[in-house]
Amino acid sequence: MAYFLCRYLSSSNIVAIAGACAIAIDELQSHPSYCDSGIDPRIRQEKNADMLETHRMFPEGFLDELRFSCKCMFSVDYDERHFHGKPQNSFHTAVNIPDVVFYPETQEDVSRIVFACNKHKVPIVPYGGATSIEGHTLAPHGGVCIDMSNMNKIKELHVEDMDVVVEPGIGWIELNEYLKPFGLFFPLDPGPGASVGGMCATRCSGSLSVRYGTMRDNVTSLKAVLGNGEVIKTASRARKSASGYDLTRLMIGSEGTLGIITEVTLRLQKIPQHSVVAMCSFPSIKDAANVAIATMQHGIQVSRVELLDEVQIKAINIANDKNLPEIPTLMFEFIGTEAYSREQTMIVEQIVGRHNGSDFVFVEDPEAKKDLWKVRKEALWACFALEPNSEAMITDVCVPLSHLADCISKSKEMIDASPLVCTVISHAGDGNFHSIILFDPSKEEQLHEAERLNKFMVQTALSMEGTCTGEHGVGTGKMKYLEEEHGIGALRTMKRIKMALDPNDIMNPGKLIPPHVCI
Repeated sequence: MAYFLCRYLSSSNIVAIAGACAIAIDELQSHPSYCDSGIDPRIRQEKNADMLETHRMFPEGFLDELRFSCKCMFSVDYDERHFHGKPQNSFHTAVNIPDVVFYPETQEDVSRIVFACNKHKVPIVPYGGATSIEGHTLAPHGGVCIDMSNMNKIKELHVEDMDVVVEPGIGWIELNEYLKPFGLFFPLDPGPGASVGGMCATRCSGSLSVRYGTMRDNVTSLKAVLGNGEVIKTASRARKSASGYDLTRLMIGSEGTLGIITEVTLRLQKIPQHSVVAMCSFPSIKDAANVAIATMQHGIQVSRVELLDEVQIKAINIANDKNLPEIPTLMFEFIGTEAYSREQTMIVEQIVGRHNGSDFVFVEDPEAKKDLWKVRKEALWACFALEPNSEAMITDVCVPLSHLADCISKSKEMIDASPLVCTVISHAGDGNFHSIILFDPSKEEQLHEAERLNKFMVQTALSMEGTCTGEHGVGTGKMKYLEEEHGIGALRTMKRIKMALDPNDIMNPGKLIPPHVCI
């Protein structure tokens, strides 16, 4: 083998191959994609006829320095680098790929990698579960990709305190499987495959945020490696503190531009004693949105309120062989004691009846509930049943709850008039909604139309005191809207923070802060 496949190795495997490291290093040096001072830095073509890559010439001794100071696995194989440089769940295109991919196993590994990159001014792109959709993991300047998947341990569980200390590479689904026997769970539920570190970096949330809040509300403290390789701990394990700047919240949502998260302390919740899942239909999407608003205004303690338009329901029917009414639909989840959950369900049924709702049904059987939420979780993949050869551009805006119905209605008018197939999905309990816009990337007019719809929804949300992204983050895709949302003064402040912590601009450069912002 000409590269290390560390992401697939267990600790026992690592011990078993320790004796082969020297041979592997020799092979790496002779590999045609090895990036060192002896490699011609000219633009060259490799393997894929349509894939041009500009190789950077690493400063002399850079990889040698890392090889001997950091014992973790790394790869310079073209396919491995291309995989890490191309978005896995996004319409954004890659103009470059990383020159080397490192797989650290400890915080010390990360610190040494970052220290060397800062010394030689080599750009770094952190890499988690790769489920982000706004170009967060693109490597426009090449450089080093740090894949955190091998740092996936659960370090400490404090059942009495209801918190857990984890490494960033663990997935939220795997974490909840571990926690289940203790009667606990971590309540955020973004896309399947998301890792805790990436969830922190993008300040994610999901359908349960209406009840439990976003990542910002569920992280007690964390450790991070700054741009100079220094490790900091942002807070203690105490549930609240008035001590110093809130560095934890500064790191959450920074998208790898300020540091690389290496440890996270998460707040946990008790698994609900009982739950009820309900579904109902409406003649218009505005009626459905108004019921979501009314439910929240009545003080109903729902854990989920999800809205799906008629196009999304049609996709679900085709993809899952269902027979749901193809009209705007709301899905609810109520949790608590059995009596309390049923009481809340009956109150919402009355609210639905006053807003032209129909077909109100609810289920309590575990398998039936799981089946309903599985349909919602796989909504994106169901959309491709409508346009199998398309790509998806996914919007993500959020407005104050009172503006949700108007924002969705105005966006829906524009969407319905478009020649593209689009669906609307909303975390309606907190004012967050998405549209999945299907387009053929080979047809320029369809790409322009998708971008036009995306821009319209963002600007509609901003005009209603909303945000260009409620949970997906900025990356490269939403940078162009940040000045309109925040103003140049706020962006200059962000830039000052960035330059203070990362003066050489090596930490995920080209993301989050628009390039025209100067301090």
